[in-house]
Amino acid sequence: MDVSLVPADTSEDVRERGSAVAVLPVGSYEQHGPYLPLATDTLVACAVARELAAAHPVRLLPPVTIGCSHEHAGWPGTVSISAVTLHAVVRDIADSLRRAGVGALVVVNGHGGNYVLGNVVQESSARGERMALFPAAEDWEAARQRAGVATSLLTDMHAGEIETSILLHAHPELVRPGYEAADFVADDRRHLLSLGMSAYTASGVIGRPSLGSAEKGKELLAGLADSFADCFALLTAVRATVSDSDEERA
Repeated sequence: MDVSLVPADTSEDVRERGSAVAVLPVGSYEQHGPYLPLATDTLVACAVARELAAAHPVRLLPPVTIGCSHEHAGWPGTVSISAVTLHAVVRDIADSLRRAGVGALVVVNGHGGNYVLGNVVQESSARGERMALFPAAEDWEAARQRAGVATSLLTDMHAGEIETSILLHAHPELVRPGYEAADFVADDRRHLLSLGMSAYTASGVIGRPSLGSAEKGKELLAGLADSFADCFALLTAVRATVSDSDEERA
């Protein structure tokens, strides 16, 4: 793994800096056509998380690198874990952080198939714990418009303009030739969960990677960092309210 994906903090760094909010990138290890690496979703999640950490006082965690990629099982290299396992891993991480005094966790999801992450956040919120899933579709849409990404979120489903742009900006050395002529559109994917990706694309690509650029990737990340301000404010406001309530009871 690229060492830059793993925070280099020491215990003293964490003690001195402190943070009420931790950020956990969650990706996948799955096919992304012939020109993007299997770790694309993890690389994207880490790029987003680093951008958030550069703009906001959060504690950056190392990524969860394998997720729920069962729809990509028809391609060599794809590796998955069950939704139950991913649920448990994120819950355990959140519990560990709370024991260490970090009360809020933001899960930065880089893979659309990690549906269970939404359930983790729902359940945690119902228990009164502070957790958020980022980016939401609205965050991606705002970033897409800011960056001038031409392809809609529906069409840009996998290894398309957005992912190619972010990697061209963050890890250009990992983008292989071929994305310039790999566009493929399959907007009607209503049976994706039943049939898998192979029923809709032979190459593994659904989107328009030919339109990707490093400039768009940079603006996409900047847009997401701006959108995160509301999420950060929500989590820290909840923390302040809980702390105030604790003080009143005392």
